[in-house]
Amino acid sequence: MATLTFFGKLADVMGRERSLALPQAVSTAGALKDYLCAQDSVFAEVSAQSALRIAVNDVLADDAVAIRDEDEIAFMPPFSGG
Repeated sequence: MATLTFFGKLADVMGRERSLALPQAVSTAGALKDYLCAQDSVFAEVSAQSALRIAVNDVLADDAVAIRDEDEIAFMPPFSGG
């Protein structure tokens, strides 16, 4: 199972961490983001309102990066503060 970690506003509504068995059709970071948007309206809203960043195994990734069930995938909305 992939480990999904959420930061910022997403952590407030989705929880800090979840495990997910990736569906067969989900093989890239972008496909996972689309899958989560379809599954959860709050995730979709936050994703649509901000430049959501994704990290795969602690490395920032673009939507085309391949993912596997063993990966740690983090979703990070923009941070602000001082």
